[in-house]
Amino acid sequence: MKARMGSFWSLALGGMYLILVFLIGIGYYMVFEEWDFPSSFYMVVITLSTVGYMEVNELSNTGRMFTAFLIMGGVGGFVYIAGAFAQLLIDGRLQIMWGKHKMMKEIGKLRNHFIVCGYGRIGSIVVQEMLKEGHDVVVLEQTPELIDKMEQDGILCIEGDATSDGVLLSAGLLHARSLVSALTSEAANVYVTLTARQLNPDINIIARAGEVSHIARLELAGANRVVLPHFIGGLRMAQNVLRPTVTNFIELAMRGGIDLQMEELVVTSGSELVNKDLVQSQIRPRFNLIIIAIKKESGEMVFNPGPKQVIMANDTLLAVGSQKNLHEIKAIL
Repeated sequence: MKARMGSFWSLALGGMYLILVFLIGIGYYMVFEEWDFPSSFYMVVITLSTVGYMEVNELSNTGRMFTAFLIMGGVGGFVYIAGAFAQLLIDGRLQIMWGKHKMMKEIGKLRNHFIVCGYGRIGSIVVQEMLKEGHDVVVLEQTPELIDKMEQDGILCIEGDATSDGVLLSAGLLHARSLVSALTSEAANVYVTLTARQLNPDINIIARAGEVSHIARLELAGANRVVLPHFIGGLRMAQNVLRPTVTNFIELAMRGGIDLQMEELVVTSGSELVNKDLVQSQIRPRFNLIIIAIKKESGEMVFNPGPKQVIMANDTLLAVGSQKNLHEIKAIL
């Protein structure tokens, strides 16, 4: 218990000591001085508080000696508690507790946000990219050092095991848009995926895998997509050698070197684009965007759609253009 309570152990110990002194004092006055409970209780209160009021009843010599020791014991307890409380302030534990309370209240208000499990080499990059896009992110992490770093950086985070139902729910899983499981343990990623899918059947889950053979396992657990970081890293290195100009162009776009971005645009049933072909939609002249593909509601992907390709409700347009133009077209979707 001492290890679990940490800095609060001294404060709790002091409180228990004072309660014990209080009970001993009441018991003595009731048994040896033969006072009733209200008088005994009042005597202990005025004695320990050292307010200096008159004695309730006449005390025997032994009672006066006991009262003197009671005062010394009570004052010592108060001094001990004051020292423990001061230590809490010095350690900053109260500020930390208040900060965590405010953070949990803020997390509880989030809707349509992202949850990232693990803030290691992969998870930290995922979080930074999401924050750069202006999305709300909650990170689940067990390492205290990483929690401290995120708190200093103003990142919403929860210290705990991501495989726990309670921790996932405290991160707002039921209201989240997507969950990214980027833990280093393959088994943990499978368990997180399985648990998250059971708690929220509609959430989009992206899971990290270490080997190709693990993809099927994660998909079976409920992952919508499985990513292999080492495979992607190796592929990028190969492309840098084989197609350096194309790779440099993509990296410039991703890092903000040029004002270019690829975005998924979901067409709602009430959009003015519904039942219009690409020419009639005026997307290119009006917003200066290039539609490189259209994902149909059935899942069919139409690459390099022709000018007569009709846009239907619930289609997803894969568009390329500046951030400003991509933001403007969202007003008519």
